[in-house]
Amino acid sequence: MADIDETDLKLIELLQQDARTPQHELAKTVGLAASSVNERIRKLGERGIITGYHAQISPDMFGYDLLAFLYVAWSKPETEKAFLKKVTGQPTVMEIHHVTGAWNYMLKVRVRNTRMLEGLLARLIKVVPGVERTETIIVLSSLKETAQIPTREPDWM
Repeated sequence: MADIDETDLKLIELLQQDARTPQHELAKTVGLAASSVNERIRKLGERGIITGYHAQISPDMFGYDLLAFLYVAWSKPETEKAFLKKVTGQPTVMEIHHVTGAWNYMLKVRVRNTRMLEGLLARLIKVVPGVERTETIIVLSSLKETAQIPTREPDWM
């Protein structure tokens, strides 16, 4: 985190909490003029530290009540390209992670119900030539789910 001072860290933390906070409020909190805050935020974006601003939508309000993690495995390396092509553009696939261990990939998906999950597995995942096995973990409840990135060392370090 070279060239990030305490003020930049505080701005990043505030923006992660609420990206819609008016710049005059941010300026007041960090003790700078609004123009200085605007310039700092612009530079953080140019440096790739801030990569975008997003609205957080309630999945329940759109009927996407079921959250699941899908583990997918294959043994032939050529399967990966076809698999990624198939899943990357799917809106119900929220995250795709290349993982270690017995699985090749772990996907985080949000669907409306188990029937939709079954369809995703049958018509999207298992039809990819080379996919050998899957495991599905259905989330019963989520105690914490965040997209915020830690900006400081945890106190347990």
